[in-house]
Amino acid sequence: MSFWHFLIQNRRQVLDLTGEHLWLVGWSILLAVAIGIPLGILVTRVPRLNKLVLGSANIIQTIPSLALFGFLLPAPWIGERADRLAILALMLYALLPLIRNTYTGIRGVDPAVVEAGRGMGMTDRQLLLQVELPLALGVILAGVRVATVLCIGLATIAAAIGAGGLGEFIFRGLAMVNNQVILAGAVPAALLAIFADWGLGWLERRLTPQ
Repeated sequence: MSFWHFLIQNRRQVLDLTGEHLWLVGWSILLAVAIGIPLGILVTRVPRLNKLVLGSANIIQTIPSLALFGFLLPAPWIGERADRLAILALMLYALLPLIRNTYTGIRGVDPAVVEAGRGMGMTDRQLLLQVELPLALGVILAGVRVATVLCIGLATIAAAIGAGGLGEFIFRGLAMVNNQVILAGAVPAALLAIFADWGLGWLERRLTPQ
Protein backbone atom coordinates (compact mmCIF):
# COMPACT_ATOMS: atom_id res chain seq x y z
CA MET A 1 0.00 0.00 0.00
CA SER A 2 1.42 3.42 -0.99
CA PHE A 3 1.66 6.34 1.40
CA TRP A 4 -1.00 8.37 -0.45
CA HIS A 5 -3.38 5.40 -0.55
CA PHE A 6 -2.95 4.92 3.20
CA LEU A 7 -3.48 8.66 3.80
CA ILE A 8 -6.71 8.75 1.77
CA GLN A 9 -7.99 5.54 3.32
CA ASN A 10 -7.37 6.89 6.85
CA ARG A 11 -8.07 10.56 6.14
CA ARG A 12 -10.62 10.85 8.97
CA GLN A 13 -8.13 9.66 11.58
CA VAL A 14 -5.39 11.87 10.08
CA LEU A 15 -7.68 14.93 10.39
CA ASP A 16 -8.64 13.99 13.97
CA LEU A 17 -5.00 13.59 15.04
CA THR A 18 -4.05 16.81 13.23
CA GLY A 19 -6.78 18.58 15.22
CA GLU A 20 -5.39 17.13 18.47
CA HIS A 21 -1.90 18.22 17.45
CA LEU A 22 -3.04 21.78 16.75
CA TRP A 23 -4.96 21.86 20.05
CA LEU A 24 -1.85 20.89 22.03
CA VAL A 25 0.36 23.37 20.19
CA GLY A 26 -2.21 26.18 20.29
CA TRP A 27 -2.72 26.04 24.06
CA SER A 28 1.02 25.67 24.66
CA ILE A 29 1.85 28.76 22.61
CA LEU A 30 -0.96 30.83 24.15
CA LEU A 31 0.28 30.03 27.66
CA ALA A 32 3.92 30.57 26.67
CA VAL A 33 3.10 33.98 25.17
CA ALA A 34 1.09 34.95 28.27
CA ILE A 35 4.06 34.06 30.52
CA GLY A 36 7.15 34.54 28.32
CA ILE A 37 6.51 38.06 27.00
CA PRO A 38 5.80 39.55 30.48
CA LEU A 39 8.96 37.81 31.77
CA GLY A 40 10.95 39.28 28.88
CA ILE A 41 9.59 42.73 29.74
CA LEU A 42 10.36 42.16 33.43
CA VAL A 43 14.05 41.45 32.83
CA THR A 44 14.39 44.68 30.83
CA ARG A 45 13.03 46.56 33.87
CA VAL A 46 14.84 44.56 36.55
CA PRO A 47 18.24 43.60 35.01
CA ARG A 48 19.35 41.64 38.09
CA LEU A 49 16.72 38.99 37.20
CA ASN A 50 18.27 38.47 33.76
CA LYS A 51 20.52 35.55 34.71
CA LEU A 52 17.84 33.87 36.84
CA VAL A 53 15.03 34.05 34.26
CA LEU A 54 17.05 33.36 31.10
CA GLY A 55 19.22 30.81 32.91
CA SER A 56 16.16 28.87 34.09
CA ALA A 57 14.66 28.89 30.58
CA ASN A 58 17.99 27.70 29.15
CA ILE A 59 18.15 24.83 31.65
CA ILE A 60 14.62 23.70 30.66
CA GLN A 61 15.72 23.63 27.00
CA THR A 62 18.57 21.25 27.83
CA ILE A 63 16.26 18.62 29.40
CA PRO A 64 15.32 15.87 26.90
CA SER A 65 11.59 15.96 26.12
CA LEU A 66 10.78 12.45 27.35
CA ALA A 67 12.71 13.13 30.56
CA LEU A 68 10.71 16.33 31.11
CA PHE A 69 7.46 14.40 30.63
CA GLY A 70 8.74 11.94 33.23
CA PHE A 71 9.61 14.71 35.71
CA LEU A 72 6.13 16.26 35.37
CA LEU A 73 4.22 12.97 35.57
CA PRO A 74 4.05 12.82 39.42
CA ALA A 75 2.78 16.43 39.64
CA PRO A 76 -0.73 16.62 41.16
CA TRP A 77 -3.55 17.55 38.74
CA ILE A 78 -1.04 18.00 35.88
CA GLY A 79 0.02 14.35 35.79
CA GLU A 80 -3.57 13.09 35.96
CA ARG A 81 -4.18 13.85 32.27
CA ALA A 82 -1.70 13.35 29.47
CA ASP A 83 -2.89 16.39 27.50
CA ARG A 84 -2.32 18.74 30.47
CA LEU A 85 1.14 17.30 30.99
CA ALA A 86 2.01 17.68 27.30
CA ILE A 87 0.75 21.28 27.16
CA LEU A 88 2.78 22.22 30.25
CA ALA A 89 5.94 20.59 28.88
CA LEU A 90 5.55 22.24 25.46
CA MET A 91 4.86 25.59 27.11
CA LEU A 92 8.09 25.31 29.14
CA TYR A 93 10.09 24.56 25.98
CA ALA A 94 8.53 27.57 24.20
CA LEU A 95 9.49 30.05 26.93
CA LEU A 96 13.16 30.59 26.01
CA PRO A 97 12.68 32.06 22.49
CA LEU A 98 9.83 34.24 23.74
CA ILE A 99 11.69 35.62 26.76
CA ARG A 100 14.94 36.10 24.85
CA ASN A 101 13.36 37.79 21.82
CA THR A 102 11.19 40.07 23.95
CA TYR A 103 14.24 41.12 25.94
CA THR A 104 16.38 41.56 22.80
CA GLY A 105 13.65 43.44 20.94
CA ILE A 106 13.02 45.96 23.71
CA ARG A 107 16.73 46.44 24.48
CA GLY A 108 17.35 46.95 20.76
CA VAL A 109 15.06 49.98 20.51
CA ASP A 110 17.07 53.10 19.68
CA PRO A 111 17.86 54.87 22.98
CA ALA A 112 17.35 58.23 21.24
CA VAL A 113 13.74 57.29 20.53
CA VAL A 114 13.20 56.30 24.18
CA GLU A 115 14.80 59.54 25.39
CA ALA A 116 12.58 61.52 23.01
CA GLY A 117 9.56 59.82 24.55
CA ARG A 118 10.76 60.66 28.04
CA GLY A 119 11.31 64.24 26.94
CA MET A 120 7.66 64.38 25.85
CA GLY A 121 6.65 63.46 29.40
CA MET A 122 5.74 59.81 28.77
CA THR A 123 5.60 57.49 31.75
CA ASP A 124 7.46 54.18 31.76
CA ARG A 125 4.19 52.36 31.04
CA GLN A 126 3.43 54.66 28.10
CA LEU A 127 6.95 54.22 26.74
CA LEU A 128 6.57 50.46 26.91
CA LEU A 129 3.13 50.27 25.29
CA GLN A 130 3.44 53.09 22.76
CA VAL A 131 7.14 53.06 21.82
CA GLU A 132 9.14 50.00 22.85
CA LEU A 133 6.68 47.15 22.22
CA PRO A 134 5.54 48.44 18.78
CA LEU A 135 9.17 48.86 17.68
CA ALA A 136 10.15 45.46 19.11
CA LEU A 137 7.12 43.65 17.68
CA GLY A 138 8.98 42.13 14.72
CA VAL A 139 11.64 40.61 16.98
CA ILE A 140 8.98 39.34 19.43
CA LEU A 141 7.05 37.72 16.57
CA ALA A 142 10.27 36.02 15.46
CA GLY A 143 10.36 34.44 18.93
CA VAL A 144 6.72 33.33 18.59
CA ARG A 145 7.60 31.85 15.21
CA VAL A 146 10.56 29.85 16.59
CA ALA A 147 8.50 28.70 19.60
CA THR A 148 5.59 27.57 17.41
CA VAL A 149 7.74 25.52 15.03
CA LEU A 150 9.56 24.02 18.03
CA CYS A 151 6.28 23.02 19.68
CA ILE A 152 4.88 21.47 16.49
CA GLY A 153 7.92 19.20 16.29
CA LEU A 154 8.01 18.33 19.99
CA ALA A 155 4.26 17.68 20.13
CA THR A 156 4.82 14.49 18.11
CA ILE A 157 6.67 13.05 21.14
CA ALA A 158 3.61 13.76 23.33
CA ALA A 159 2.00 10.65 21.83
CA ALA A 160 4.46 8.60 23.89
CA ILE A 161 2.52 9.55 27.06
CA GLY A 162 -0.90 9.13 25.42
CA ALA A 163 -1.55 12.83 24.71
CA GLY A 164 -2.54 12.15 21.09
CA GLY A 165 -1.54 14.15 18.03
CA LEU A 166 0.26 13.09 14.86
CA GLY A 167 2.92 11.32 16.89
CA GLU A 168 0.38 8.48 17.30
CA PHE A 169 1.03 7.48 13.68
CA ILE A 170 4.79 7.82 14.07
CA PHE A 171 5.02 5.60 17.17
CA ARG A 172 2.53 3.11 15.70
CA GLY A 173 4.53 2.95 12.49
CA LEU A 174 7.78 2.41 14.38
CA ALA A 175 6.21 -0.46 16.33
CA MET A 176 4.88 -2.01 13.10
CA VAL A 177 8.05 -1.18 11.09
CA ASN A 178 5.72 0.42 8.53
CA ASN A 179 7.00 3.46 6.64
CA GLN A 180 3.56 4.43 5.34
CA VAL A 181 2.17 4.77 8.87
CA ILE A 182 5.25 6.74 10.02
CA LEU A 183 4.92 9.12 7.06
CA ALA A 184 1.20 9.58 7.77
CA GLY A 185 2.26 11.30 11.00
CA ALA A 186 5.56 12.84 9.91
CA VAL A 187 4.43 14.49 6.67
CA PRO A 188 1.39 16.38 8.11
CA ALA A 189 3.51 17.47 11.12
CA ALA A 190 6.22 18.76 8.76
CA LEU A 191 3.62 20.58 6.65
CA LEU A 192 2.15 22.20 9.78
CA ALA A 193 5.62 23.41 10.79
CA ILE A 194 6.33 24.78 7.29
CA PHE A 195 2.95 26.54 7.11
CA ALA A 196 3.36 28.03 10.61
CA ASP A 197 6.88 29.21 9.79
CA TRP A 198 5.74 30.81 6.53
CA GLY A 199 2.61 32.41 8.00
CA LEU A 200 4.32 33.86 11.07
CA GLY A 201 7.31 34.91 8.95
CA TRP A 202 4.97 36.86 6.67
CA LEU A 203 3.30 38.48 9.69
CA GLU A 204 6.70 39.30 11.16
CA ARG A 205 7.80 41.06 7.96
CA ARG A 206 4.53 43.01 7.78
CA LEU A 207 4.76 44.24 11.38
CA THR A 208 8.48 45.00 11.51
CA PRO A 209 8.99 48.80 11.38
CA GLN A 210 10.87 49.86 8.25
